[in-house]
Amino acid sequence: MDWGEYIHSDPKILVGKPVVKGTRLSIEFLLGLFAVGWTEQQVLENYPSLTPEALRAVVERSQIRQRPLP
Repeated sequence: MDWGEYIHSDPKILVGKPVVKGTRLSIEFLLGLFAVGWTEQQVLENYPSLTPEALRAVVERSQIRQRPLP
């Protein structure tokens, strides 16, 4: 998946934090919801502008960022 289709960073939006395109929902915020026990279904129901693909991009991007360097 090319998460760049769903996520971007703009200094004018949330001080440049990565967000889901077309929203002001930061990756950090969405991962925080999962961390406190929200399910994908709950996130999609509460934020109808999100798509399942966008949420997958959020999770994939976070996994890539957390991999240790060789």
